[in-house]
Amino acid sequence: MTTAHTVRTANTVSRSPSRPSRGTPPRVQGFGALVGISPPMKRLYRQIQDVAPSEATVLVVGESGTGKELVARSLQQNSPRAAGPFVAVNCGGIPASLLEAQLFGHEKGSFTGAHQRRAGYFEQAKGGTLFLDEITEMPPQMQAVLLRALEERRVRRVGGEEDIAVDVRVVAATNRDPEAAVRNGVLREDLLYRLAVFPIEVPPLRHRDGDIELLARHFLDDLNRESEQPKKLSTRSLAVLDTYPWPGNVRELRNAVQRAYILAEDEVELAPGELTVGTATRLEGDRLSIAIGTSLATAQRDLILATLARFRGDKERTAEVLGICLKTLYNRLQLYRSPELR
Repeated sequence: MTTAHTVRTANTVSRSPSRPSRGTPPRVQGFGALVGISPPMKRLYRQIQDVAPSEATVLVVGESGTGKELVARSLQQNSPRAAGPFVAVNCGGIPASLLEAQLFGHEKGSFTGAHQRRAGYFEQAKGGTLFLDEITEMPPQMQAVLLRALEERRVRRVGGEEDIAVDVRVVAATNRDPEAAVRNGVLREDLLYRLAVFPIEVPPLRHRDGDIELLARHFLDDLNRESEQPKKLSTRSLAVLDTYPWPGNVRELRNAVQRAYILAEDEVELAPGELTVGTATRLEGDRLSIAIGTSLATAQRDLILATLARFRGDKERTAEVLGICLKTLYNRLQLYRSPELR
């Protein structure tokens, strides 16, 4: 829930729909922060180009890990608001009691702990884009307040007496079926109509023929640049990429490549045994979720690898944070490289 500045301008969309050859590494192609050359992605790029110049509110729908925030950023980059701020808010990550103050701001003394006036996310995004992620996780009573703010383009700080005009473009996102969310009572129908002036659906990775290898190489190139190493994907990994369904989509692929990269000497090996649907652990940002019933060995391995990834391969820092000696960490990593443990 931080304010992020705009990044590089959008790249030219590739005109070639052909699948990358196995013999030569595919050239990374895409649109803005999005990477992909498959027909579903090209349709997505055209939608972004069509709606970006307007002020229309956009609802981005897609499974977890498909890159909905990258779509929102690409909308910003290709709009007249490109020079303005991009403010991303996880609506499901803010307690209901604090959400209104976070979105609209608050006056000094308006509640316990409000020691000074604070501008909310709507004001912080002035001249730019406000990205409301996980919009269906917002409490229904707060949805009514949001609807009023969108319709009137004015907000009132908690404890305030005057409305404040806001100049912001709103992009919302959800990993749920919006119409099902309305039927289930978790999304107001009138808010859905207000947000979905222009709906955009992000395709899941399993429907993006030709993009999986391209993305894996893109993530590998980024890691090589950061670490100044020339590691490459193994031939075996290329086969794994196409046979696994990637339920966690692009986020899962990125995490898998990063985990394998940490363990690799020269060739990055994506082992089938590590890629299983319904895996016991899930890495979401800087948090590792571990399912009840997970073996201690698996939980320990995933915690070590996630922490090492968090500190960009810094083994001394990782050992310090985990409370183990450096020799123990090296021994564990050597153990995890054994094929029978993958």
